[in-house]
Amino acid sequence: MENLTETGRTLGSLLDRRKFIKGAGMASLGAAATTLTLGNVSTLRGATTADTVQEILTAALIAEDLATTFYYNGLIGPVIQDPNLAGSGGSANDVSSNGNAGNVNYLQAALSEEISHADLLRGLLAGPPGSPVPPASKDPVQTFYFPAGSFAALGPFLQLLDALESAFIGAYMTAVEEFATMGAQSAAKPGSSPFNPRQLAYFAKVASSILGVESEHRVLGRVIGNVNPANNLCYEQTDGLTSVYNGPHSAVVALTPFLTSRTGPAYSFAEALSNAKSVSLPCSGGPPSP
Repeated sequence: MENLTETGRTLGSLLDRRKFIKGAGMASLGAAATTLTLGNVSTLRGATTADTVQEILTAALIAEDLATTFYYNGLIGPVIQDPNLAGSGGSANDVSSNGNAGNVNYLQAALSEEISHADLLRGLLAGPPGSPVPPASKDPVQTFYFPAGSFAALGPFLQLLDALESAFIGAYMTAVEEFATMGAQSAAKPGSSPFNPRQLAYFAKVASSILGVESEHRVLGRVIGNVNPANNLCYEQTDGLTSVYNGPHSAVVALTPFLTSRTGPAYSFAEALSNAKSVSLPCSGGPPSP
């Protein structure tokens, strides 16, 4: 119990998004953004937006890869044998008599949804329809770090789930606002941006469609933990985020701990992605239409 308590304290320290982490990890993310291109089109930095289109989509891709790694390791880690999940001796694909198959299904579907989100973002970063989409092995971040014990017991796992999904929700809300600002600037000064207002509106639509699913994940995490009411918020919040990629109050800064080895054990994104089909359930529906 003492170890689990310490894990909870570590998670709380790392995931307080009002205490933004500075330093390590930011430089590597800045370099990572240059490894993916938005076709041959230059990116836009508006006078009142902190980020470029490329930076926003790159940060979102990294977040989705982080989520993929998180859900996969939750489905294969010791936490899966909690009675609220697969139960004693159970697994993601073999729920025991004292487990909860429905709760396991929530995590299995979430894994597929995060992978689908990443696929869409990877395609948008590749450029116009028909552009060659880089494989996931080319994604900027391939290793993520989680506090020790994150996948050992239900309490720390759900605390981390709630914090991550809340951070993703705030990031996508901020992205919608930034894309809207860019669209207004593009409409006011035609030709000033490599993206027209319709394209920027589509980016905002993509961000909002993903935001809705991340909100479902947060609520279903609370369902797994028997926290009532699970749908406790009247409105989602950005929780102090003012940008997605740049600045001290950015989503990237909030997620930096998961990119630094000081946080805890390393987990491979490639391993999670290559083995995801063995523990996931398919999701339905496609990306929003342009």
